[in-house]
Amino acid sequence: MGEKIVIDTGEEKKLKEQLDRRQDFEARRIRRYLSMPDLSRTPGSPLYDLVQRIYQIPQYKGFDHIKVPEIVPADVSFDLFNFAADHPARSRSDTYYVDDKNILRTHTTIMWYYHLNHPSVQKKIKKKLPFGALCHGKVFRKDEIDRRHMNIFHQLDGWYLLPKKTGVITRKDLENTLGGIAKAIFGPKAKYRFNKDTFPYTDPSIEMEVDIYGKWIEVLGGGVVRPVFLKNLGLDPASYSGWAYGFGLERLAIASMDLPDIRLLWSKDARVTKQLKLGQKFTEVSKYPPITRDISFVVNKDFVPNIYFDLIRDIGGDLVEEVKLVDKYKDEKKFGAGKTSYTYRVVFRSTDRTLKTEEVEPMQGKLYEQTRVQFNAELR
Repeated sequence: MGEKIVIDTGEEKKLKEQLDRRQDFEARRIRRYLSMPDLSRTPGSPLYDLVQRIYQIPQYKGFDHIKVPEIVPADVSFDLFNFAADHPARSRSDTYYVDDKNILRTHTTIMWYYHLNHPSVQKKIKKKLPFGALCHGKVFRKDEIDRRHMNIFHQLDGWYLLPKKTGVITRKDLENTLGGIAKAIFGPKAKYRFNKDTFPYTDPSIEMEVDIYGKWIEVLGGGVVRPVFLKNLGLDPASYSGWAYGFGLERLAIASMDLPDIRLLWSKDARVTKQLKLGQKFTEVSKYPPITRDISFVVNKDFVPNIYFDLIRDIGGDLVEEVKLVDKYKDEKKFGAGKTSYTYRVVFRSTDRTLKTEEVEPMQGKLYEQTRVQFNAELR
């Protein structure tokens, strides 16, 4: 087995202490997200089971297991990985900025940087030895709210680099390792196939689909690491080639169990948790009735929906099943220049009980109040 590597630069601790001293909305929100459990490290969670199955694949016996910070430098996350200057991920509408230079990690692929810079790996590079690593954990992206998306989810990344004096990594090498994952998760008789795809870090790139309950479902992707990324990270691409993959654990878990709602993965209801077993088709405990509420308001042109969804999460937590845009329009005569009217429908529904109107009304009232305060909105 390889090393267990935990990256601790001290910088993350310092940034968390700064967050603790702040009282603005975003700081409180980020503190809450960081404090949420990492389900991929929580025994009993199917996400934990997924990780254990993958880590036990014989091919990964000599791989390092690396744990990297949840707060990372923006330039490492974006510049080293060749994100274009105008890429949406760089904006505050898509990514949580802790300060001007640091973000909540948006992908566990960032482990490439930390792994390559670790002293033990540097020694292997000097000796022209092969090396590989696996990394998993929470990632954070501002996102819409529905039964398939959360702004906090979990990823697993793997990569393997081989000195060219020993051999050159090909697409076939990648297919072999991805096929091993399919069998580990979906059983030795799993049916899977590969399609061409495009990813920023790899070329050629492929996606893998697995036949689950009679449907072909895309579950993960990977490819041969682009030489430019090895160069960005300080490794001579003339000396090494490699494969890499990354995927969301929720996607595999939902597919494996035919899970109807991503929030169920966080449930503490025994009727739900006893069913959360990989390969076991989930049977809904009950479809509890929703309570829907609309909110309409007029805001300036700098309004960002993804940031507004975070406010709804702050107030409704996991009781919010979905947020739908019902109406959006401009009327300069009615609202003024640069103003837009929005109407959102918020669907409240618990996964384990029937909500009462008297529970929802205070949340809706707070949403009205904070929409006005935080977004300088004119309520309609």
